[in-house]
Amino acid sequence: MAKPGRTSAKPLSVLLADVFSDAYAKQGFAARELVTRWAEIAGPEIAAHSEPLRMQWPRPVEGQSQEPATLVLRVEGPMALEIQHASDVILQRVNRFFGWSAVGRLALRQAPLSRRDRPAVPSALDPESVAEVAKTLSSVEDEELRAALARLGASIKRN
Repeated sequence: MAKPGRTSAKPLSVLLADVFSDAYAKQGFAARELVTRWAEIAGPEIAAHSEPLRMQWPRPVEGQSQEPATLVLRVEGPMALEIQHASDVILQRVNRFFGWSAVGRLALRQAPLSRRDRPAVPSALDPESVAEVAKTLSSVEDEELRAALARLGASIKRN
């Protein structure tokens, strides 16, 4: 009986690449990076209040060059006017990302953003509270384990 070959775990992104590619293609995105790297492309100020929904490509006319697409952005209501004023900058950044004039205009849809804000990075622990918890861990012999437990205890006490 032959032994099975060695298998290795594959990253989830590799396994789901085709699934996500199909979903993004249905929304007109040639590359999912426009959605996943929106903050890098548009800039943090614009990305905080907008997200790409889809790209609408006009039907090609035989014998003519392809017209640029319309990028549809979901924008938080109060920021729509600011985003509209920054549309030239956004178009330049998106086209620079693609490397060609893929997008010719923006269309804005006012709605709440679908993504959730990322949790804030917790601030550093107070060394005094870590030392206070470390005093109670005198029975732990391993120095690194004691330090890790002291940080964990101080973090729990803080929250």
